[in-house]
Amino acid sequence: MSTDQDRREDDEPGLLDEAADRLGFRARIKRNPALALAYRLAVGIVGGLIVLLGLALVPLPGPGWLIVFLGLGILATEFAWAERLLDFGRRTLRSWLHWLGRQHLAVRGLISLATLAFVVGVVALTLHLSVGLPFVSG
Repeated sequence: MSTDQDRREDDEPGLLDEAADRLGFRARIKRNPALALAYRLAVGIVGGLIVLLGLALVPLPGPGWLIVFLGLGILATEFAWAERLLDFGRRTLRSWLHWLGRQHLAVRGLISLATLAFVVGVVALTLHLSVGLPFVSG
């Protein structure tokens, strides 16, 4: 059976298929069904935890979405649904950036100010809830 046929049957298109085929590590893993299951479980758990960490960090200033995409990239090495979701995210980001680039400078400025206000609000709320810093005296 060909590698492409295996991939379709196993639902594993993945991002690293070409490199994995050259290195042959997946073929070695697939020879042992228990090892193959353990490997898929490990990829699912590690990728899922990274996605969850990224989602928890999304409202905070920092690389929340980058971490989500990293986790999806890990999941996409073994699961077709994750690769489709990652591709959807890439297309959506590209279309948003393309739309934003076509907008007038004032619109881009307003979007930037709204983003800055959101980040400042999240930081203020985080500091207030975690350290108890008062931001409004009453």
